[in-house]
Amino acid sequence: MGGMQMHMEEHGEAQLPSPHAGSGTGWQPASVPEHEWMVMHGGWELMAHGVIFADYNQQGGPRGEGKAESVNWGMVMEQHGLGRGTILLRQMFSAESLTSPHPGFPELFQTGETYHGAALVDHQHPHNVFAEVSALYTLPLSEKVSWELYGGPAAEPALGPVTYMHRTSAGELPLAPLSHHLQDSTHTSFGVVTTGFTIERVKLEASAFNGREPNEERWSMQFAALDSWSARASIAPGRNWTAQYSIGRLEHPEALEAGSQWRETASVEYNRPLAAGDWATSVVWGRVHKIAEGVNLNGYLVESTLNFLRRDYLFTRLELVDKDELFPQAAVHPTYRIGAYTFGGVRDVVQNGAWQLGVGADVTVYSKPGALDAAYGNYPVSFQVFLRVRPGLGAKGHH
Repeated sequence: MGGMQMHMEEHGEAQLPSPHAGSGTGWQPASVPEHEWMVMHGGWELMAHGVIFADYNQQGGPRGEGKAESVNWGMVMEQHGLGRGTILLRQMFSAESLTSPHPGFPELFQTGETYHGAALVDHQHPHNVFAEVSALYTLPLSEKVSWELYGGPAAEPALGPVTYMHRTSAGELPLAPLSHHLQDSTHTSFGVVTTGFTIERVKLEASAFNGREPNEERWSMQFAALDSWSARASIAPGRNWTAQYSIGRLEHPEALEAGSQWRETASVEYNRPLAAGDWATSVVWGRVHKIAEGVNLNGYLVESTLNFLRRDYLFTRLELVDKDELFPQAAVHPTYRIGAYTFGGVRDVVQNGAWQLGVGADVTVYSKPGALDAAYGNYPVSFQVFLRVRPGLGAKGHH
């Protein structure tokens, strides 16, 4: 969540080279732009950011549909010194349970989670009302070493890249990646404890968490034992680069599957500030190994957003992902390799220190095995047109 600078980080980049938290305790490049509002009050640094997409979404082919909908989230943060360290409180909310047509956002080939007790297929689920309620305490131990303790009733374990909702490279794309459930779907977990150390440009951390996916009650928190675990190593070679590798064991993550999973991810994020804009790119790999079935599912993603001439944006997301839940009623669940290739653009029609209002559109084409032609059509094409509202860049560079 760009812009959550720790006061101790401001004392020198040698200590913590990536002052922009990405999501949970993940890092994204320190040079990404900050779309947020910030105010100081009584020793507290108060911050808020988020986005609202008002969207017409038309998914193509026989299993597609068209819907008016809104993808949205907002976050407020409160930061203050505590002893020799710093405490950061975060609360993230989403109204998608009200603004997504049931059973969710239409999205061809998307799978994961449930609706009315059945597996969601060709839809992206809405996010939870309480998407994050967490605290992060960071304590410098020496000039180049610090310790962190993070967690909360709704938080994100140290597993995967910065989640797509907070990646600058995905900032203009309303829909979730098809590989979301292989890479970063643990960004809302109901019960997380994480601890770790930052040593110069490297961070090593581990989490215990509740690995079960949220159920259909999007307004509640569903607590369970912290019986899953993960570990992550991150590096920030400089202001424009971050990378991570993580692995985790998720106990009973799927509501309709009894088994557990291993998840493994790796990612690299690059951001290049420009004279009149910014260029952010992410490369992500995720693998899920379903232990009971002995099945491996891989997801590969490249996404990039170029902001140029201040007001204009071009973006793309290119994915190859393995899907084995497209026909949940079938006796046998074969795995299909799906390709999804999205291209689009946005222009800000309002852009000032407080707000940005953009008008955008995108189109997605696909590659798939011929065995899916009967269900999905030979050449399905999907598109979206949308308005995007978020805070401006007026707070950038203040300390």
